[in-house]
Order: sequence, then structure tokens, then C-alpha cells
Amino acid sequence: MPQPEIEIRGLHKSFGDNHVLRGIDLEVARGDVVCVIGPSGSGKSTLLRCVNLLEEPSEGQVFVGGTEVTDIEVDIDAVRRRIGMVFQQFNLFPHVTVTENLVLPQRRVLRRGKAEATKVARENLERVGLADKADAYPAQLSGGQQQRVAIARALSMGPEVMLFDEPTSALDPELVGDVLAVMRVLASEGMTMMVVTHEMSFAREVADRVVFMDGGVIVEEGPAAQVVGDPRHPRTRHFLDRILDPSAAEAPGPEAGGPAAG
Repeated sequence: MPQPEIEIRGLHKSFGDNHVLRGIDLEVARGDVVCVIGPSGSGKSTLLRCVNLLEEPSEGQVFVGGTEVTDIEVDIDAVRRRIGMVFQQFNLFPHVTVTENLVLPQRRVLRRGKAEATKVARENLERVGLADKADAYPAQLSGGQQQRVAIARALSMGPEVMLFDEPTSALDPELVGDVLAVMRVLASEGMTMMVVTHEMSFAREVADRVVFMDGGVIVEEGPAAQVVGDPRHPRTRHFLDRILDPSAAEAPGPEAGGPAAG
């Protein structure tokens, strides 16, 4: 059986007295898309941030490409170069062009020459449908375009894994589709992806597996058609009822199992 691209074993994370992650075990195979869904405060974003050690786990192990990220002696910078991450906010440099936003990280982290970095930047702007915005500044772009620039910036580093933390949550509804379209293309190209999202249609159509989290634990996981289309756990059903038809889910749901973040 091939080694998983991402492997999480017995992961716990606490912030003071707040036990956010409570023993997460999860594997993501190479080339798979895993969508993580669940209510706010269930620990989804914290889980994602533990994968590249933006948050340091309190207990447990994380492996990426067979390398233990949580090993105290690991070269975390080398590991992070293999992991692209796209956040809710775009975090672009406002004072330089779109192309320079993609070139600067390549030059600083990968030590690429300017000509090579610019070539890679232009190729990835083409991939996300923004070749015509190469010389624009972030303020001249819509939110959806800025998020696609952020995706292109991550791709320019040549990652083996992409992490998306609710990449469309800060966008106006009419701008969401273009960002999801880019993510669909990445999935079709075989990019290994973990996606925290509330976009259930994307999860149903694109994910190989869906993980439902609540109260810092994985309540249910399985093929997208099963978890989103025919969930087995009442907590999953209640969450999806609220997401897919908010007017039909006014009654309070089952206990979430304790405080969490993300």
C-alpha cells in the first residue's frame, strides 16, 4: 500500500484550557482531494495549520511525504517549501505588481534568478486565468482575482501539497465560482489537496473524501457522495441541514462535545 502524502496520528492541540483538537487520525493519499467540513469552532483551520506547523501540536505526529513535520530536528523550512497554503485573506503585497508578488517569494526562499522566477510567475498566472493582470497592482483587482493570484503565488513555489483554509469565505458570492474553478483544475491535474470549506457543491463534486469535524474530533469521514449526500451520523446530518437549507434547521442540534477553535 503506497505511503500517504499526509499522515496525522493522535493529534491534539490546546490553547490554554481550550482543547481544540482531541486526537485526530487522518491520512491523505497522493493525488487525493480531502475536504474538511464542520461548524465554526470545530478545529478545522487549526488542523490545517498543524500540517505545516503554523500551529505547533500539543501532542501527536504529522508526516508530509514521509517526513515527520513534528520531529524536533526536522528542517521545517525545507518541509514548508513542499506545502502551498492559501488563506481566507489574500496577504498580497499592495505596493508591487501581481507578477512581483509571485517573484519575490521564489527569489527569497528558492533563490531563483529573476528571469526564471518571472517565467514561473507568468506561467502560473496563465494557469489561474490572470495572464492579462500580470502588471496590475492588487488594489486594481477584485477579491476573487486577488485570491487567484494568491493561489498562483503558492503554485509558483512548486508544492507537492496544497492546503486551502476556507479560500472563498471572504469573497462576494458572485466571485466564488472563478476561484473554485481553479481549484477544480488543480484537482484534475492530480494535486494533493486538503480543503477546509463550506462550499458543499465543491466538496460533493471534487473531493475524493470528506471529513466532518465537530468539537475537535472527526465525527464522520468517507466518500464525498456518502458524507454529503447520505450522512450516517446525526451531527453530520444536522450540520448539512443547516448549511443546505438554513430555514429548515431552527432547532438546536446535538451537543458539539466541547469548545474548539477554527
